[in-house]
Formats: sequence, structure tokens, C-alpha cells
Amino acid sequence: MHTPAELVARSNRLGADPRNTNYAGGNTSAKGTDVDPATGQDVELLWVKGSGGDLGTLTAAGLAVLRLDRLRALAATYPGVEREDEMVAAFDYCLHGRGGAAPSIDTAMHGLLDVAHVDHLHPDAGIAFATAADGEALTKECFGDRVLWAPWRRPGFQLGMDIAQLQRQNPQAIGVILGGHGITAWGATSAQCEANTLEIIATAQAFIEERGVAEPLGAVMPQYGALPESGRRKLAAALAPVIRGLASTDRPQVGHFTDSEVVLDFLSRDKHQRLADLGTSCPDHFLRTKVKPLVLDLPPTAELSEIIERLALLHSAYREDYANYYARHAEPGSPPMRGADPAIVLIPGVGMFSFGATKQTARVAGEFYVNAINVMRGAEAISTYRPIDEAEKFRIEYWALEEAKLARMPKPAPLAARIAVVTGGGSGIGRAIAHRLAAEGACVVVADRDEAAAARVAEEIGGTDVAVPVCADVTDADAVAAMVEACALAFGGVDLVVNNAGLSISKPLLDTTDADWDLQHDVMAKGSFLVAREAARSMIAQGMGGDIVYISSKNAVFAGPNNIAYSAAKADQSHQVRLLAAELGEHGIRVNGVNPDGVVRGSGIFAGGWGAQRAAVYGVEESELGAFYAQRTLLKREVLPEHVANAVFALVAGELSHTTGLHVPVDAGVAAAFLR
Repeated sequence: MHTPAELVARSNRLGADPRNTNYAGGNTSAKGTDVDPATGQDVELLWVKGSGGDLGTLTAAGLAVLRLDRLRALAATYPGVEREDEMVAAFDYCLHGRGGAAPSIDTAMHGLLDVAHVDHLHPDAGIAFATAADGEALTKECFGDRVLWAPWRRPGFQLGMDIAQLQRQNPQAIGVILGGHGITAWGATSAQCEANTLEIIATAQAFIEERGVAEPLGAVMPQYGALPESGRRKLAAALAPVIRGLASTDRPQVGHFTDSEVVLDFLSRDKHQRLADLGTSCPDHFLRTKVKPLVLDLPPTAELSEIIERLALLHSAYREDYANYYARHAEPGSPPMRGADPAIVLIPGVGMFSFGATKQTARVAGEFYVNAINVMRGAEAISTYRPIDEAEKFRIEYWALEEAKLARMPKPAPLAARIAVVTGGGSGIGRAIAHRLAAEGACVVVADRDEAAAARVAEEIGGTDVAVPVCADVTDADAVAAMVEACALAFGGVDLVVNNAGLSISKPLLDTTDADWDLQHDVMAKGSFLVAREAARSMIAQGMGGDIVYISSKNAVFAGPNNIAYSAAKADQSHQVRLLAAELGEHGIRVNGVNPDGVVRGSGIFAGGWGAQRAAVYGVEESELGAFYAQRTLLKREVLPEHVANAVFALVAGELSHTTGLHVPVDAGVAAAFLR
């Protein structure tokens, strides 16, 4: 049985090209036969991409498998458009076998068509026709009777019946343009279906290019032109935490920044405000981008303070407008309003900020708005962009089925939507902390002076939707500022900073040089100060509070031998915790510390010579140093990097929401280091 394998391969090819469809957009299907294990007889089946899957990464496990006889029998019991949402639950009674994905709302479109293979996609060129004011006439002009027009109808069973009827009445046709939505194509074989799909997309694009006007988005407005890249990204980094704070008024969001040529060109054109106000059309678009974006109406050369003040006013107006939109269309049974903040914020000359509950959803929202820009350009090139009306958009956005899908999503992780920076994250304690924070849902910037080490740890954690590396020397104020800017551009801002970067040189007083003293104080005392200062600046701009955690040491309070420079620097860090807790509390920023001791295994400091020096001081073999430290503790246990990471998580995960200025010992019990 090759049908599922062929379908997956076709889906992956189509989904890999953004010109064909957007992320998680559209669905594909194939019909065939398999043996029913209950009867031993052949049974006709439909394999179709399940709800929520992505074509580009689809596997066989992401297919829903249904019996065709049962699915088609539903047409006889279909209760009509007003109750068609009930049909989605009925699909469950058509499933064949165990496992498989949940059937999507588009299952009827695939099952009711009397052809073996069907593709439903959202290509920009196809949606340009679907959203053109005279889309039906243009479809006829472009395709003749080879591609048909289906007026807008919300996805569902009736739409499937409509398309099936069109296909039966027009056997010469290879597909349809779905008004306000996308395209559907079919074929007798998988190869023919794919070829028909690609033909529709290519023909539509060629028509737009050949027939379209020269400047479909209007004339360039010089005052809204793109800033040079360095200045553009500098301004974006300054604005990112401010915009993220506004976009997180209802609930914390992660941000994504895009300054692609497509976005910058759109924002420089004189039609951009009118088109943005019309909103997106394809349901896949506005479910992720909201009905319309927030658009700054100032040039990028305006003063930063003026831009920030204007954004606050526009945000307030946006929230009021969205609340009114909800009030205009909500019915007694409508789901409650999910939030009035924008998902897309457009800054002429700078770029686009997109937001979501995770970095991936924020990034995908931005990708969808780029699709929307391409659609607007295409529709304006051959006609006038006319998306579906506001009432229909509301019906989709607050669809009971969409609400049910949201309700099925797993509970957010404890640190979901939080953005963390871990200095010294390339090894040892920092690496363990970065891994733990990411595992608990945070987006993490792994900062380290060793660029390769930071990159390795970020790669271990996952892709750039979870962790990014930054090369940063914490003793350099400019490098620290660049690190926080990189965090803002990667994720929208910063909520959580772990001051972990450190080193140690173990020497008696008389052997400690000026350079030894300066190096350790530069990295730990000055470095922590620089990082805290830049992080606090970003957190205050966000207005969302935050956490700063210092990885200090038992040596901050314990007077050990031959360790003057290191212990003094750690004591400095320790008091910074108290000072900053007192100063930053009014901004909701909590500052706490962790005092570890004897973290030998996996430690970059110990591996870099500190271990040998301390072993010599205590008269033990370096390989036995961890065990030696363990035996001098009350619990007789060795402290590992993971134990320090556990303490950091406990401080920032929310259970200690009213705790600031605290130092948590992670030393397995060293009585001489008890806090007093």
C-alpha cells in the first residue's frame, strides 16, 4: 500500500516551498483501499492531513484515516449550514483503525470530491485572485474553464459539498479558486494532482506579473524609507521591549522582528495604511495575525521619545477598536474576548514586530503577515484588494471549533513566554542553567566569551525558536549592551538574567598580583554590574517586571584560605543582590542570588586550572576534589551544576513571587557559610 507514503512525499514537497502554502496551512489527501482487519475485506479509505499539522514536516502519524463509505454517508444526515460544526464530531465515527491525527474541518472537502487525490493550499498568488474585487471574472480570464470560482464560504461540510458539485458539473476542471481563501486542486494520480496544483499557482503568478500594474502598493514615500541596516536594527532593539510590553498587556508574549525587503517596501508605500486597515483575508492569516495590525504613523527619523509616546497612544486606540469589534459581532454564545493587543506591529523604515505565546508562534505570525503583504500586492496589481467582511472574520476568529482547538492545547510550561539571558552559558553551571530554563519553557540567550561554546549549548537546547548564542565579554560595556540588544531582536526583550560568568585564580595574598585582582573583579563584580544595568534598562522599558539572579558563592560569606581576589569579588556580587533588590523593587524586578560550593564536575572554572590549585591547597588529588568537598558538607553530597540550575528555577518560576534580596545556599550544607 503506497498511498500514504506517496501522500506524505507530495505534501512535504508542496509544503517546503513558501510560494505554495504557509506554515501549517492547507491540507492534502489521497483515497485508496486497504484490508479491514475485522472482515478481511478491502475497504475504501481516505488519508488526509490532520488538524494542526504542517505539510512541510508531515509524517504518516499526522494523517487522519477515515472510511469513505461512512464519511460520504454523512451527506444524508447533514443538518445544514447553521449546524454544520456538528459534522466535525461526526468525523470521529468515520475513523479507521487506531491512532492517527484528529480530522480537520476541511475533511469533507477531500472526502466528498470524487477524485483520488486532492490538494488544498494557500498560495499568495491564488489568494490574490481570491481577494480581488473582481476575482471571479479574473479567474475566468486567466484560467478559462480549467479552474473554477467558488464564492466565499466558511470552511466546513457545506463548502465540501459545493466543491464536489462544481467538480461533477465541470469534469474538465483541475481545481477551484476559493473566494477569500485559497485554492483546491485534484487529480486521478498523486503526480497529476501535484502537477495541477503547481500549474494553478504558476499560472496565477504569471498572470499577475504580466497583467499587473507597475506599482501596485502605490508610490514610495521618502520619509518612510528604510533606515540603513545598522541604524534600523539599533532602533528596532530600542523599540522591541517597549512594543513587547504593550503587546503583553493582556498576557505575556514573545516577540519576533522582521526587516525583510518585502516588509520595508510595503511600509514605504502610500497605500500601506489603507491596506493594513482592511486587514488580512485568508482564515489562516488572520487567525494568527489578528484582523489587522497596529501601524505607526511617524517616520523612523522621529525622536525615540516621540515614537514611544505615539506607540502608547496608538496601542490604547487599537485596544479600544478591538473591543468595539468584538462588541459589534459577539453573540450570547460567543467565546469571551481573548485579548485586545495587536499580534503585528509595523514600524515604517524599521520593520515588523510579531507576537505570540511562543517564539515559534510569533515567528509564524510574522511569516503569515508577509504572505498577506504579497496577497495585497497581487490583488492590487490586477484589481482592488477586497478581503472578506469583518463579520465573517469575527465568525472565524471566535469560531467554537477554534475555541475547542485552543482548549485542547497543553498547559503552558512554568517559564512559557519568558526570555532569559545566561552569561557564561557555554559550560558548567551556565550550561546547566540554560538547559533547565529552556526545558521549563523559556527562550534563552546563551551568552559566553567563547562563541563556539555558546553555539554548541544553543544547538543542544534546540533551534533558534528556543535558544540563540551570543558572543559577549561581560567586562566590556559595549559588548554587554550589544548582548541585550541581540536578545531584544531575537525574542522581543528580556525577563530573566542570570549573572553566571566567572573565573577564579586561587593564590595567597602575597602571590596575588594586581592583574589577578583586576581580572576577577572585572569579570564578576564589574561584569555583573554591567549586565544588571543593561538588563534593568530593558526590563523597565518593558514594564513587565523581571528577575536578576546572581550566581555568587559560598566564598562570599566564608573566609577560605588563599582566595582573596575571588572571594572579595563574590562578596561584591553578593551585596549587589541586596542593593539592586532595594532599588529595582518598584519596577517589579526581583534580584536574588545562589551561593554554590565545590561544583567540580562539568565546571569550566575547575577544568581551567582552579581545580588543580584548590586540590593543592587541600592536599588531595584533583580527581578526588569533588568527593573531598562532599565529605566536608553536612549532607555528604557532591554539588553538581544541575543542583545550581534547580535553585535558579525555584527562584524564578513564580512560587517565590514575593521574594527578593535572598541568597540560596547550594553547598550541601557548609555550617561556616550559613547566612546570618
